[in-house]
Formats: sequence, structure tokens, C-alpha cells
Amino acid sequence: MRKEWDTIEVLRHARHDWLNKLQLIKGNLSLNKVDRVKDIIEEIIIEARQETKLTNLNLPQFASSLLTCNWENHFFQLEYEVADCPYIHRMDDVQLAKWTNQLFEVFDASIEKFQENHLSVTIHPHEEGTRFFFDFSGIITDTSSLKRFLEQPVSSSMEVHLTGMTEDELSIEVFTKAPMGER
Repeated sequence: MRKEWDTIEVLRHARHDWLNKLQLIKGNLSLNKVDRVKDIIEEIIIEARQETKLTNLNLPQFASSLLTCNWENHFFQLEYEVADCPYIHRMDDVQLAKWTNQLFEVFDASIEKFQENHLSVTIHPHEEGTRFFFDFSGIITDTSSLKRFLEQPVSSSMEVHLTGMTEDELSIEVFTKAPMGER
């Protein structure tokens, strides 16, 4: 079940992440690896820009799910990217967050524990709706549970399509339609 984060816990985890990044910079500076320090700083800038884009989607529950995912005890690492686009339409944040959290649970139950498992989420807002691409790489041990979950209907405004699956990769496309007045 998904953990509810209070302000103190969020600040504690965020502070821990920042301290780790500062330790990386400090360690590389002490080794006189200035180019690596520049790379780390650039990675931090890119990550901060992606966090801004994610939070600007006006999907607070969905954003919270992605932002806190790696702090929870999942058996995969999550990364995300939000494409540049002037279109941001209203979506059912509760439904999207609920479905995403259920997907995380199904992944945890369907993949090899303690392996190099990665889930990448790419978000492409368009005028007619928003496409979410979930790409997993790692070791899948239970493809039937994943297929069953992905075949369940969600709603008329949210379409889920399994676009590819092997024992070590899975691709899902989720499309949320823009409300009629916003197209």
C-alpha cells in the first residue's frame, strides 16, 4: 500500500538526497575531477527542471507518486521526463495517480527483487490529450499478472495499451484525452 508522506518526512528525504549530491561534488573536487563535478551539477540542473515541469502539470497526486517513488521500498528505480509543450489540459489526477500506484505495486510483485530494474516515465502533453510512456527494463518474473492488470479497463478518458513485453522489457502507453472544451 502507498505510504502517505508528511512534510517532515519529505524534507528529511529531500535533505538526504541533497547531502548525497553535495558529497559527490565534494569528493570529486577533492580528487580534482572538475569535469565530473561539472557533469554532476548539470545533472542536478536537469533533474530540477524536470521536477518543475512535472509539478507544473497540475497533477499533485501523480507528481507526488513520481517524486517519492524512489524513497519507497520498490524493487525498481524510477526516472521521468516531461516533454516541452504549451498544452496542459485538465486530467483526472486522482485516477491517474491511483492507476500509477497500482502499476508500481504490480511491478513490485512481478519482477526479480534486488536486481537492476528501471522504470522510465515519459510525459508528452498534446493538444488532444497527454501521452504517458512507461518503459521498464529489468527481470520480469510474472508477465501474466502484468498483462491482467494492463488489460483492465480504466475509464473512457484514459486508455492503456501494452505496446511491447519480453522477459526483460515492457512498454506501456497511456493516453488521457483532453476534455471536449479544451481541444
